Amino acid sequence: MLTVMKERTWLLKACKSVFIVFLAAMILSGVISPNTASAATSVYTISAFTNSSESNLYIYQSYNATNYGLLKGSAYTPPEGLIRDPSIIKHTDGLYYVVYTTDWSGNTIGIASSPDRVNWNFVRNIPLSLPSGIAHTWAPEWFVDSNGSLNVIVSLSPGNYENFRPYAITAANSNLASTAWSAPVELAGIAPNYIDTFIVKNGSTYHAFTKNESTKYIEYATATSLTGPYTFHGTGDWANWGSWVEGPALVQLDNGTWRIYFDGYSAQKYYYSDSSDGFQTWTVKKELPGLTGLVRHMTVLKETGQPGDIRELESYNMQGNYIRHYNYQARIDKNVNPVEDSKFRIVPGLADASAISFEAVNFPGYYLRHNNDLIYLEKNDGSQAFTADATFRRKDGLANSAWTSYASYHDPDRYLRHYHSLLRLDPIVTAIDKSDATFKETTE
Repeated sequence: MLTVMKERTWLLKACKSVFIVFLAAMILSGVISPNTASAATSVYTISAFTNSSESNLYIYQSYNATNYGLLKGSAYTPPEGLIRDPSIIKHTDGLYYVVYTTDWSGNTIGIASSPDRVNWNFVRNIPLSLPSGIAHTWAPEWFVDSNGSLNVIVSLSPGNYENFRPYAITAANSNLASTAWSAPVELAGIAPNYIDTFIVKNGSTYHAFTKNESTKYIEYATATSLTGPYTFHGTGDWANWGSWVEGPALVQLDNGTWRIYFDGYSAQKYYYSDSSDGFQTWTVKKELPGLTGLVRHMTVLKETGQPGDIRELESYNMQGNYIRHYNYQARIDKNVNPVEDSKFRIVPGLADASAISFEAVNFPGYYLRHNNDLIYLEKNDGSQAFTADATFRRKDGLANSAWTSYASYHDPDRYLRHYHSLLRLDPIVTAIDKSDATFKETTE
């Protein structure tokens, strides 16, 4: 018995040793490498039309739900009519879809699809009907229920741009190119004249945010089923967002807070506001930076688990100073304001996925790249030269192995370092050089 136990102990030790050797080999071979970007972040995608065009779709993306960068614009133009109020989802077939208002008058809503949020194709127009007739079909919004059913919430009017009511239609199956849709079912309890109804489900409760077209306020109601009856809990200026606002769209942030976006169309501003207590109270509305005054009635899609890790990069020998962009040039500073200038999304390298690239959190699509030895923040143009210049390899810190240094992808003897506060790409020789080229990655 003792002999058997000794043999088992030896076997366990041998297996452990083999695993350690195997793991080390994997790291050295690059299959598992600390040089790569392995963490994940959330990506927020906005679909919108703009003040300048109601016939073109614009797509924006963000990593913090506040700072959005243009992904593609114009991304899609329908074969005829308009593309107002586009609402975006990612469907079970792996494709992205927008549903949209096709015209000021009529009884149809349109659908377009995309494999990548950049290239879009027309799918179909869906005609709706009611016994009383439909003159205006506005503001369709996707709603996927917790049971998996796919619905569109749409505002319908019998005529004269009056007496809009919210209705739900439900897809018979998942094939959006051919599925049949149910007849519109009115959302009970949301009396006329309400438009732009947006619904989220939290737990077992349906929460509706809808514009009172008579008073121009966004109001709030709840129900225990999608089609109601709904009971209003917030009317008039209940959230202090003011009047003459429309197009509410909600998303839940990573910290559990709910964010609402809405169109201040009279002031030609776009706003957002947050609630951390279950929709009861809301922060003071703020203008959506970069997009306020430009986009109109948009919807946002959140996707989790996208490659990338948001970090700040602290200087080793000037601690308290962080890499940041300022007027599109990279430098180090302390007390960075706005702090988003010092936050970068570390993603798989643009030129080599086993390396890394640094994408600005508040300028999505813009990366740190070297140009004539200096480091700039520039928009990715997709060229081979850009992707190579914007790709680096993580190395153990040259001045402290517990920290990190970054070697150029195509010139591995040159490293990111600061010199007179500016970020450069230089060969590293002296002890001071090594300290200048060593940084700590810190999380938010």
